[in-house]
Amino acid sequence: MVELNFMFFALAIPAVIFAGISKGGFGSGVAFASASILALILEPGQALALMLPLLMIIDLATLRPFWNRWSRPDARLLILGGLPGVVAGAWLYTATDADLLRLLIGAISLGFVLWHTAQSSGWIRSFATRLPAWAGLTAGAVAGFTSFVSHAGGPPAAVYLLSQKLTKTEFQATTVLTFWVLNIAKFIPYAWLGMFTLQTAWANLLLAPFALLGAWLGVRAHWMLSERLFFRIAYILLTLTGTKLIWDALT
Repeated sequence: MVELNFMFFALAIPAVIFAGISKGGFGSGVAFASASILALILEPGQALALMLPLLMIIDLATLRPFWNRWSRPDARLLILGGLPGVVAGAWLYTATDADLLRLLIGAISLGFVLWHTAQSSGWIRSFATRLPAWAGLTAGAVAGFTSFVSHAGGPPAAVYLLSQKLTKTEFQATTVLTFWVLNIAKFIPYAWLGMFTLQTAWANLLLAPFALLGAWLGVRAHWMLSERLFFRIAYILLTLTGTKLIWDALT
């Protein structure tokens, strides 16, 4: 049961706004922090099911500002690779339990922070040349899988897209298009697995305005807000929630 009480909305509202800002202005790379936050008070499957329709609403809201500004070849590779990844994620969901999902979501959260810390510190260098097409398909497959189990498809997709030397807007637009398609693909197995409930539907209706608000703020922030400040906030959230989820899974 998803209890729509004060604690739920105190965490869910800022989490959903954060997801909208991330997907609307800075790619979907850290939008999955919202699912990590909700997994602190909900079963992981409930948190994932609750966030998916809201992410789809954000996708629709952000498509128009970035329409046709994406890199078609790169989006095509990520989507083609991502669909089998979604299938693999659905299989894992049926074969695991809530604690393993918490562990996965927490590990992905901390792994994302470690990867970006290593990159910003110069321990991992940016790619000097563009990665080939097979790397795009591979990144798409990983993105589809991690997107299904934690809504964290952004980081593996970003690894490939950053190597393609896209502009900031091309990167953002390609990310929006890719995960618009993959989120639609995820909706089918989520429904088939019974992850959606009447409670998550009510919560979606109540939280939808905040998803749209976040998307609107994100599009504006894309042109105005410092990426460094935004991602510092995201790293703190991911570190705290990731550590807590791993602790809960192991204890």
